[in-house]
Amino acid sequence: MDAVELLDIIRSGETGKVQFKREFDNQDKIAAEMIAMSNAMGGIIIFGVEDKTGIVVGLDYAGLRNTGSRVATIANELVKPAVYIVTEVVSIGGGETEPKNVLLVHIDEGQYKPYKDTNGTIWIKQGADKRKLTDNNEQIRLFQQSGVLSVDEMPVADTAADDIDKAYVDEYVESIHLKTVSRISDSVLYQNLIIIKNSKVTLGGLLFFGKEPQRHKPAFCVKAISFVGNSIGGLSYRDSRDITGTIPNLFKEGMLFFKQNLKHVQRGQNFNKLGILEISEIALEEVFQNALVHRDYSKNSSIRLMIFDNRVEIVSPGCLPNSLTVENIKVGNMVIRNNLLASYCSKLMIYRGFGSGIVRALEEQPNIEFVNDVEGEQFVVKIPREQTL
Repeated sequence: MDAVELLDIIRSGETGKVQFKREFDNQDKIAAEMIAMSNAMGGIIIFGVEDKTGIVVGLDYAGLRNTGSRVATIANELVKPAVYIVTEVVSIGGGETEPKNVLLVHIDEGQYKPYKDTNGTIWIKQGADKRKLTDNNEQIRLFQQSGVLSVDEMPVADTAADDIDKAYVDEYVESIHLKTVSRISDSVLYQNLIIIKNSKVTLGGLLFFGKEPQRHKPAFCVKAISFVGNSIGGLSYRDSRDITGTIPNLFKEGMLFFKQNLKHVQRGQNFNKLGILEISEIALEEVFQNALVHRDYSKNSSIRLMIFDNRVEIVSPGCLPNSLTVENIKVGNMVIRNNLLASYCSKLMIYRGFGSGIVRALEEQPNIEFVNDVEGEQFVVKIPREQTL
């Protein structure tokens, strides 16, 4: 990093990814900072800068050497599991003033979350600050990000085989051409398909094959609303629904909501033909299906479909997983967060799990905007409407 780039970062102040330290002070606090960054999206700790004012004070040669050695020890011994860091020295100033050297400690997003200190405390970022993690769902989310845990394979409390709709399972079995099903019992079949685990229905099994999924998980529905105007704070709406049922039903009814509340336009067709949906139906299918399959099911909240006069928004709980970025997904990169649901969907829905859905949506509707809202822990798809009501 050169001095000009570093000064721009310092002028922007401390953030969730940038922290200032005048000097090495307390090893436990620095360990907590490394842990919080590793559990988030990584970051930089800059030694030689006042944390309150952003004034560059610099470190002398001994300070640079001592600090570099001590942060390496912290990364290896006080962070569990150990993290890999990269350090560099950048010289700022010169000319008429004496150059000041600062030490940058680069910390990558961790692959083995959650990271802890030697007391077993998990630290996470909260804006520019950090805090101890105490919420069970947040811990599950960190395990999920590291691939240690799949939320959709977790058993759901107070469920049993009676909560499964066998007709849905039969349809699935037929779609995968499972020839041996007639020779095994339902209980063995459900276990083999990971619909049942430890005598309880898995979350994926409930959401795909359950009789009434929202009876056990009421937040895992789709809230759809067509507003009058362009503000989520508006007091008037044209249509509002809470869509429930299995994921295939959520998809079917959500697409129906779009078709009933968006305009159909002529676009070169003759008068006797039905109009074309003002927003590409293929694009809506792809982004809505992605929301259902890839949302973060460790968050107890609903997917929202919102139609405004000037745009459509699809808001999915949870930001992009495992260091994915908006730029990544636009070129077909993918990380499957919910492997069980993705497997089910690939057999019974138009989802293929190939990573091409976003690319296809953009080809159909190039003006789609994707917002990976890390602070709000949600992923937002915005599609402008060419024709307002």
